[in-house]
Amino acid sequence: MTPSHKPLDATAYLFILMLCTLWGGQQILFKLSLDDISPSMQIALRSSLGCVLLALFMWHQGTSLALWRGPWRAGMSVGLLFGLEWWMIGESLRLTTASHLVVFLYTAPIFTALGLHFWVPGERLNLRQWLGVFVSFLGIGIGFIGGANQPHFDLKMLLGDALALGAGLGWAMTTILIRTTGLSKLPATQTTFYQLFFAALALLVACLATDQWGVRWSPLLAVSIVGQGIFIAFLSLLVWFWLLKHYLASRVSIFTFLTPVIGVSFGVLILDEPLHLEFVWGALLVMIGVITVNWPSKAAALVEQMKKV
Repeated sequence: MTPSHKPLDATAYLFILMLCTLWGGQQILFKLSLDDISPSMQIALRSSLGCVLLALFMWHQGTSLALWRGPWRAGMSVGLLFGLEWWMIGESLRLTTASHLVVFLYTAPIFTALGLHFWVPGERLNLRQWLGVFVSFLGIGIGFIGGANQPHFDLKMLLGDALALGAGLGWAMTTILIRTTGLSKLPATQTTFYQLFFAALALLVACLATDQWGVRWSPLLAVSIVGQGIFIAFLSLLVWFWLLKHYLASRVSIFTFLTPVIGVSFGVLILDEPLHLEFVWGALLVMIGVITVNWPSKAAALVEQMKKV
């Protein structure tokens, strides 16, 4: 095994925890500023800032910014899918809780595994993984049915949950498209630039079309958006790519299940969001299923290590 791909150490765990905290807490920032700016507009602005910062970083690294010279059709498609995913996240937050959003959004690995099973011959699901898929979908069903059985059931909240699940599906479609097109041969920063660039454009157009472009600026909101652009849309991606480059990817990815745990915790502690028992059980089943699907088998881990020798 070469030093460039090693098992997780204290540094890796610290960075993973930091990323999961950022990704799990971003929904809270959206919710707290709903009276001043729509989530979609907030995402569009931070994506634009992240795109500019990433462009400067790529220029410094000597990576090409000429989008038209690469697989631009696939890049545009991925960017528009990325924008659709975040639009659904924004609309979901207007209807449901941040806790529900983060759990249903992180069903993406399940949809990714299913898509790759049919599209990539080397990504076939084994029996254990199919069991994980079943457990996750069981959890999704319990989460939805449980919400509908609550005394204060709101159809808008159910729609918000459905949009969050749709965002998870959109995230999975983005991953599958990257894996199965010429984008897989590009540097990760270049693929991400496609996503941020076209997603920012799409979200800005969507905000204008739906009259969600208004912003009531305040120092706190400005700091929040700039901070999100720097730390979430830009730096968190660079740290993620650095982790995948230096550590075993399968080990890094499995710990992202902490994100929905942290997101739900923030929703309850900061926003005082209620949690009904059915949703808690459903969320647990979803996370167990995701871990089961993505936990590397001994054979896969051995192959991964041998490739690094």
